[in-house]
Amino acid sequence: MARTILVVDDEASILKSLEGILSDEGFEVICAENGAEALEVVEEVIPDLVLLDIWMSGMDGIETLVKIKETYPNLQVVMMSGHGTIETAVRATKFGAYDFIEKPLSLEKLLLSVNNALDHYRLEEEISLLKEKEKKYHITGHSEAILQLREQFRIVAPTNAWVLISGENGTGKELVAHTIHRLSRRSHKPMVEVNCAAIPEELIESELFGHEKGAFTGATTMRKGKFDLAHEGTIFLDEIGDMSLKAQSKTLRILQEQKFERVGGTRTIKIDVRVIAATNKDLEAEIEKGAFRDDLYFRLNVIPIRVPPLRERADDFSELVNEFIGEFSLSTNIEPKELSEEALSVLQKYEWPGNVRELKNLVERLMIMIRDKVIQAKDIPSPYNRSAEVKGGFETAFAFDSFREARSEFEKIFIESKLREFNGNISQTADAIGIERSNLHKKIKAYGLDGFKPL
Repeated sequence: MARTILVVDDEASILKSLEGILSDEGFEVICAENGAEALEVVEEVIPDLVLLDIWMSGMDGIETLVKIKETYPNLQVVMMSGHGTIETAVRATKFGAYDFIEKPLSLEKLLLSVNNALDHYRLEEEISLLKEKEKKYHITGHSEAILQLREQFRIVAPTNAWVLISGENGTGKELVAHTIHRLSRRSHKPMVEVNCAAIPEELIESELFGHEKGAFTGATTMRKGKFDLAHEGTIFLDEIGDMSLKAQSKTLRILQEQKFERVGGTRTIKIDVRVIAATNKDLEAEIEKGAFRDDLYFRLNVIPIRVPPLRERADDFSELVNEFIGEFSLSTNIEPKELSEEALSVLQKYEWPGNVRELKNLVERLMIMIRDKVIQAKDIPSPYNRSAEVKGGFETAFAFDSFREARSEFEKIFIESKLREFNGNISQTADAIGIERSNLHKKIKAYGLDGFKPL
């Protein structure tokens, strides 16, 4: 795929000349007439290199260079000037310019500087990605469920096979996707994330494929799409189950053909990407409802990986809690605490509908709110602590003088607790406590629990 060069100069003849020369060399060229326009292009496109004139009206080249480097420190900038002095060159280098070339431009020197700068940019990218790898993209735990998940990584990651990750909210599907990419042969290239649920339907083409300048109102510059940016790397389609049918159709086409045209463009761009998708929905059920395309499902579901919910990972609680305590302590300077065995036992009995994310939030809450160094079972709040709920129910019931009122209060708390345990499922709750479903419905209504929502 062609590298993108932004040329910035207030002389139209130079822009036209450089655009022709660099296009002939196989580069994709974008032109800007001043510093303000250049900053807009950089924000939209993130080019691979900027050729920047120093002497321009308005915002000059040095000021433009400084602003570019503030936001994109690794972006290589080659300065150009027809009034070059050693002092000017030193100043440009001090502010982060890769090179300085004088006008009139020598074709040989220009191309040498451009290619050297691009090679340097590629090395900077690789170093940045290596540093990214050092982040904690790993799955914590040694439960049987996690050991099986790691074995799947070992087998799948080195291949180019597409992966469909399923799991409840908060289980760590994004972490799994990053781990697969990190262990793959594409790890030296970027992993580009697409939140399918967050892209408006009318913008899906522009977001995924990019657009050319003037493609629609407001398209003042060319913009690369997500697939463009993920070339030779991995594209992560998160929450694919929330993508509209129209967007699914367009996505399927590019996945099948591995090529596309930018919105408003005519040039076909070929790509090489590995696809990892994730969903918290049952896509087969969505297909039955007509909400998801079966052909897209079969295209994505080459290697299915299920991320286990936290309730299936009881053996990992201690390790997860200790990791969250360490991370929070390091980031906030709060002294580390520990959970007693009884406190851990209390947490293991909870259903954790929000999974690992919910556990992490609770640990942070306890780290802030509990003053003692050791967090005890009594410190675990409701609804995570069942015994605290029951105790609270008894205390409330004992406040009544009559047996009928006390029994009624306890029954209300008991039913609410069981509803929460079975995530609001009436039939399962009725079976568990041994009463008829219709009778439970009446009690729920009588106690004002018909608006109950599981946590």
